[in-house]
Amino acid sequence: MAEITSAVDVSMEKLVSLCKRRGFIYQSSEIYGGLSSAWDYGPLGVELKNRIQNFWWREMTQLHDNIVGIDAAIMMHPRVWEASGHVENFNDPLVDCKNCKQRFRSDQLPENALKQKRCPECGGELTEPRQFNLMFRTHIGPVENDRSLVYLRPETAQGIYVNFKNVIQTSRLKVPFGVAQVGKAFRNEITTKNFIFRTCEFEQMEMQYFIHPSEDEKWFEHWKEKRFESYEKMGIRSCKMRFRRHGPEELAHYAKIAFDIEYDFPFGWKELEGIHNRTDYDLKRHMEFSGKDLTYLDDIRSERYTPYVIETSAGLTRTVLTVLSDAYEEEELEADKRVVMKLHPMIAPVTVGVFPLVKKDGLLELARDIELGLRGEYSTFYDQGGAIGRRYRRQDEIGTPFCVTIDYQTKEDHTVTLRFRDSMEQVRVRVEDLVPLIKKSIDEYRRNE
Repeated sequence: MAEITSAVDVSMEKLVSLCKRRGFIYQSSEIYGGLSSAWDYGPLGVELKNRIQNFWWREMTQLHDNIVGIDAAIMMHPRVWEASGHVENFNDPLVDCKNCKQRFRSDQLPENALKQKRCPECGGELTEPRQFNLMFRTHIGPVENDRSLVYLRPETAQGIYVNFKNVIQTSRLKVPFGVAQVGKAFRNEITTKNFIFRTCEFEQMEMQYFIHPSEDEKWFEHWKEKRFESYEKMGIRSCKMRFRRHGPEELAHYAKIAFDIEYDFPFGWKELEGIHNRTDYDLKRHMEFSGKDLTYLDDIRSERYTPYVIETSAGLTRTVLTVLSDAYEEEELEADKRVVMKLHPMIAPVTVGVFPLVKKDGLLELARDIELGLRGEYSTFYDQGGAIGRRYRRQDEIGTPFCVTIDYQTKEDHTVTLRFRDSMEQVRVRVEDLVPLIKKSIDEYRRNE
């Protein structure tokens, strides 16, 4: 086996270039010059995103007997957002440059620039800070007035809270229990940057865990550790993650305590997921604004109370960026070099690449039959063009963990060459053994850090 030397640091420029070149992510409306902060997911990107979502859904619902899912509407009654505090509190401090007209969040400006009221880009004078609400407004119906006003939801959690009673009554759940949801959210961000890290339209993966108030510390620690472990199971290197506790001055208005799981992106340590103790704030606010009883009668404790909530809140699109950043490697080989995406096999967009060695003597037809046989179990990609080494490199670059090559020996003994992406090791395998061997390799996959 050839010696491999890895260089794991990745720049955003390299990552963005690969995503466009290989069909992970495109600039939205690119032929019209693009739309700032909006991105489209290409053939590989949507497969990766769906696999991450499916992994999360399995981890948060299927593996638990007391967590269910819902899919609430994007547009909700406007009073929901008054009750949640978003109308009053969901603001960012905004300043404008009078010269270059760029906008900045004042809390993200260098201290010198803010103190001197000087634009960090052109040196022009900055305006005084003013509060800017991040919610997108729209209207329902033919007439635009205050009665027709609705918002595009800035988070998915409120759809869970307003369905609290519905879920209890229809699912017969008892505290402690959780409700999970994946869906679109919208925030009119002042500063959108770093590719898909911060955008105006994104997808959230949230779970709200309803508990007895006396057990909030226990369940907070439980979900804090579980969520960190989940990223490790997805293949994210633990050395690139850490916890960060929110200070008193940055706690959200609903939070008793909050931790972020941060990842070391190419642009620094940033939030990947938040774990929050929201206490009984949300349910009590919705009781106040709706006039409906959202308390819980606990038969075991013989007590009626308003449950506390432990929230796990992750960005699906931000997780895609994390996975891509973590997987990217450039390796120096003895006489070559390669770019390889070391995605965990269970979330890789393509699981198996299938290649006939040459385009003659019946190898094409044999390869097609083998690819069709694998397709029922795994996502496959068939490629018959170019040198075999070049085909391997193309699959390495999109993170395909296994490649199968059909050659003349296949016609003789019904064996194929199975190549492993990370090590580039190649072994001869009987065709009928491919599915169980690949499954075993996926189950046992461990990436070297």
